[in-house]
Amino acid sequence: MVAALLVSVRLAALFLFSPLFLSASVPGTVRVLFAIGLAAGLVASLELVPATLPVTVGEMMRAIVVEAFVGATMAFGLFAAFGAFLVGGRVLDFQMGFGVANVVDPGTSAQAPLVGTALNLMAIATFFLLDGHRLLIRGIAYSLERVPVGQGFQTLNIEAVAAQFGVMFVFGLAAVAPAVVSLLLMDTAMAVAARTMPQVNVFILSLPLKIVVGLTVMALTLPSIAPLLERVYESVFRYWERVLG
Repeated sequence: MVAALLVSVRLAALFLFSPLFLSASVPGTVRVLFAIGLAAGLVASLELVPATLPVTVGEMMRAIVVEAFVGATMAFGLFAAFGAFLVGGRVLDFQMGFGVANVVDPGTSAQAPLVGTALNLMAIATFFLLDGHRLLIRGIAYSLERVPVGQGFQTLNIEAVAAQFGVMFVFGLAAVAPAVVSLLLMDTAMAVAARTMPQVNVFILSLPLKIVVGLTVMALTLPSIAPLLERVYESVFRYWERVLG
């Protein structure tokens, strides 16, 4: 009973803050019930026993806080990986002139970049289509083996956390690099045109052209993003492996 409670706390922290669940308007009650059901199944199948059985209220509260911290640390790996598409989308939005055109994220109800939101939803849908949720459950089982219930981190690998934070910028720029380079070349051509033909309103002319070029290049390079998506998904589990030690 105690093991199931502590595992459910770890999973609740993971699922409540996971972008895989925030992308859709899944009620918090459903997430909590799902975490409790999955925790009960993992405890029964893995025959988990707390490393140290809490006997007082203070020890129980400490164990709950530790498990919540472990789950939040694991959730950061997912957030950083899928956040790469939001970062890349934000860069591309500014290049195309969509910097002032935000959309409302369906999960967080906060403003998000237009292209970044589309890329993020595509990455999440692809994750489930490739049975990534099964690997996610295996990763959770691995975390329970590496970090037993009630034990917590002996030493937190800060380097792994910093490296996963850098994943957002590296993979984010890689996802939109062809479109960004194309728009940069187009800006250069427009600058030359503005100097040679001052009578033409280059600013008004460049806005629709940049949108068409940016979206066209992104559509043409979507098939080449598949290897990048694979590396993004792998970065989550590699991060868990390094952090959980």
